[in-house]
Amino acid sequence: MNGPLVIMGVAGCGKSSLGAAVAAQLGWQLVEGDEFHPPSNVDKMRQGVALTDADRTGWLDALAAALEQRGSNTVLTCSALKKAYRDRLRQAVPALLFAHLTLTKEQARARVTQRASHYFNANLVDSQFADLESPVAETGVLTLDACESLAQLREHVCSWL
Repeated sequence: MNGPLVIMGVAGCGKSSLGAAVAAQLGWQLVEGDEFHPPSNVDKMRQGVALTDADRTGWLDALAAALEQRGSNTVLTCSALKKAYRDRLRQAVPALLFAHLTLTKEQARARVTQRASHYFNANLVDSQFADLESPVAETGVLTLDACESLAQLREHVCSWL
């Protein structure tokens, strides 16, 4: 299989770490989805206010454009919580693949709490799980246990690709 590939999941699941590891292993470009949030979204998350579908629309459009621009050898980190969000990205790149990192709400909260330098407020973890629509029945999705080691996760993804 070819990319591009989206590393997806709730906050704290390890999207950025796995995305960087897979991109480095394959020699692909890494697109960090958080960098595409407008300042208004970052401010809301910093204040503990959950983003709405409307808040995410421009962000998803920017990510879709970045995927189109960069081509198949790209790894994007993006929560992609709802099917509609994934479908928006698939509109731009129909062959898009997703690696879904899963963990429990408690595990996510613990991980987010430990991230001192990130703007995402740990109080938002519940809203992430409330919004999450599992991609398990969708085509082109690999589901992974986010609690495996980074090396194991990278190997699963690279072998799958």
